[in-house]
Amino acid sequence: MAPSAPRTRAAAALRMKQITLDNQDRTIRRLRAQLATERRGLAATKKELEETQVALEASHKVIAGLTEIGLSMSKKIEKMKVKKHQVRANHVECHQKFQARIHEAEDSMQAQHLLIEALVDEKDSLLQTIHGLQEANNAPAPFDGDWEEEPEEEPEEEESEDIPLGEGEIDDE
Repeated sequence: MAPSAPRTRAAAALRMKQITLDNQDRTIRRLRAQLATERRGLAATKKELEETQVALEASHKVIAGLTEIGLSMSKKIEKMKVKKHQVRANHVECHQKFQARIHEAEDSMQAQHLLIEALVDEKDSLLQTIHGLQEANNAPAPFDGDWEEEPEEEPEEEESEDIPLGEGEIDDE
């Protein structure tokens, strides 16, 4: 095979790694946008919980006041006790739901943070690999426009290297 074949393979490998880096950059940007959205949603949920707690506290004060006023009417007192119990049960249920949503959002943010860290580490590793390959091949930086296309030669049958399926494919999702 011609001496240009290793350089061509190395250039192709560099291009594939650059494509992988670009895909990871897009994924990181998308995950950061999702993380920001999750944070905004978490802030809105926390604000709703605070507003609900204030409203429930006000409701409890009203119930207490009405109970003191209505001591003479036992039937109304019983209705107020039932209502108070229902409000408390709803408060506990709402509080548990909001806490579950907050925990889910926090877990999601933590998972996304770990994923972003892993992607950044892999990106750094790929950049080091690319730099190492460039130094090893004394090649200029990829995609700088100075590359010249060499005429394609017919590869000899015994020296050709097959690339297994699945390697180097780009996942757009």
